[in-house]
Amino acid sequence: MEEIKHFINGKDWTGNQHMDVVEPATGRPYARLPLGSQAEVEAAVTAAAAAFPAWAGLPAEQRAAPLLKMAELLRNRQEELAQMESRDSGKPLWLTRKVDIPRAARNLEFFATAIQHQQSEAHPMQEGLLNLTLRKPLGVVGCISPWNLPLYLFTWKIAPALAAGNTVVAKPSEITPYTAFVLGQIAREAGLPDGVLNILHGTGPEVGGPLVAHPQLAAISFTGGTATGKAIASVAAPMFKKLSLEMGGKNPNIIFDDADMEKALDSAVRSSFTNQGEICLCGSRIFIQENIYESFRDAFVARVKQLNVGAPEDPNSFMGALVSEHHLQKVLNYRQLALDEGGTMLCGDEPLSLPSTNAKGYFMRPTVFEGLGPACRINQEEVFGPLVTLQPFRDEAEALALANDSAYGLAAQLWTNDLGRAHRMSERLNTGIVWVNCWMVRDLRTPFGGMKHSGVGREGGWEALRFFTEPKNVCLNYSI
Repeated sequence: MEEIKHFINGKDWTGNQHMDVVEPATGRPYARLPLGSQAEVEAAVTAAAAAFPAWAGLPAEQRAAPLLKMAELLRNRQEELAQMESRDSGKPLWLTRKVDIPRAARNLEFFATAIQHQQSEAHPMQEGLLNLTLRKPLGVVGCISPWNLPLYLFTWKIAPALAAGNTVVAKPSEITPYTAFVLGQIAREAGLPDGVLNILHGTGPEVGGPLVAHPQLAAISFTGGTATGKAIASVAAPMFKKLSLEMGGKNPNIIFDDADMEKALDSAVRSSFTNQGEICLCGSRIFIQENIYESFRDAFVARVKQLNVGAPEDPNSFMGALVSEHHLQKVLNYRQLALDEGGTMLCGDEPLSLPSTNAKGYFMRPTVFEGLGPACRINQEEVFGPLVTLQPFRDEAEALALANDSAYGLAAQLWTNDLGRAHRMSERLNTGIVWVNCWMVRDLRTPFGGMKHSGVGREGGWEALRFFTEPKNVCLNYSI
């Protein structure tokens, strides 16, 4: 059994209580995780508070240096980390090699360089008066990340917080903690000063709750489920902490009859089932213009049936295992609910053929339903798994109404070759991100986040650095 430890004030900490970390592809425990408590939260916050003045006082290029070194060390250990991430999460190894670990390194590099180009503002008034806008780090901040893209999203929060001059107490998911544990070792090797980054393991109630409620934390950046986000806001908002909440999605994928069908089909398959559908940006509601509905449906289902579900280390596996037994059961319950609501399952109940070592893993087939209206639960609630619905629409107005009929508003896809339609629809879709004739094309300079129940605030680019700083107006009378 691997032994995972907290990272507090530059040192590894063990705990008195532990839980098993289970490998999703086999259903067997492979590591022991320390269950943190109020005591570990206090130790981490104390260390971060003590480290803050010196870290915040460094010039930007000196704060950037250890972050760039961390990115270099991540790349040097890319294969090892990719294997860790695949084992921890159940996703295919090719995906962690291609996406998860390279993106984690890019996150560190991006914000380490961006902070060195951050600008302040000056507003001259009448002669002798000048207004300056200064941006200062907040202090100790909390970063809470989810299980679906473990190191990718962990560094997405930590990197801008550290680059801006804050010190961090971070909590990864207890379901997929291993690469976060290794990141602590990498931070120490890179020369990050003690106390600047602290990583706590454990459950939400025992670690996340005390962290959010701690009076010394100036801000909370959270990615995860909407229910948890609401709970965090109910505690942090009355304490006037800054909040960034990136939560769920029920994303529409709208396909008009003038779209490039081959590209739309390919993207629809990828955006539905990449990472087992366990991405907040997956397109789980697919709307198809009615005159191409049947042909598109048949071609889509045929391609989905050909997707390989298998061991994460198998390069032919498009999908691996879902992250946990509990999550697999949740998705299967939604599948049954869709049947109970009158949906027609077009694919998803075919038997799986798995190696004996994966017989107890948390696998399921990608599943497609039709015949369900927009009000049914499967079209309103986030499933976060390999389950999508198909619905026909007549025209732009109906497509827009169906797409916006959701409590969520994170991302949308729009497939059309009509430039005017692309602009009209993009403006009227109530989502924070619209991809036109593409999916998951990310530029780290752009704002990332959603509307409605999908979140509060934006991450990425200058938005992240602004969140982790406090603006101050200085009005200077230099005529005296």
